[in-house]
Amino acid sequence: MKIVQTNEAPAAIGPYSQGIVVNNIFYSSGQIPLTTEGVMVDGDVKAQTHQVFKNLQAVLQEAGASLETVIKTTVFIQDMNDFATVNEVYGEYFNNHQPARSCVEVAKLPKEAKIEIEVIALVK
Repeated sequence: MKIVQTNEAPAAIGPYSQGIVVNNIFYSSGQIPLTTEGVMVDGDVKAQTHQVFKNLQAVLQEAGASLETVIKTTVFIQDMNDFATVNEVYGEYFNNHQPARSCVEVAKLPKEAKIEIEVIALVK
């Protein structure tokens, strides 16, 4: 196992890593809309989703993967009424390559985030 850590994404806010690579597969921890300084992005779910993808791209790159090698995503949203907006932003990042996905509404996310996304990706 190889632990993935980059300063280009926010540090873990608990006893876990940003991600782990096992047998050429990268498993990310859930990314919420924190900046690299650990500050929550203000704004609507659209702005928060863009920040989550920025964080995902950083940890994927550090792992030797990319959005194009993502196999599966899990999207957690605080309000299912935001589904269409999240889908719109999600489609900007996954337009040609469309990994398998689950999306669930949850009661609450860390730091009052509106969205959290985790990915599984093939390491190049």
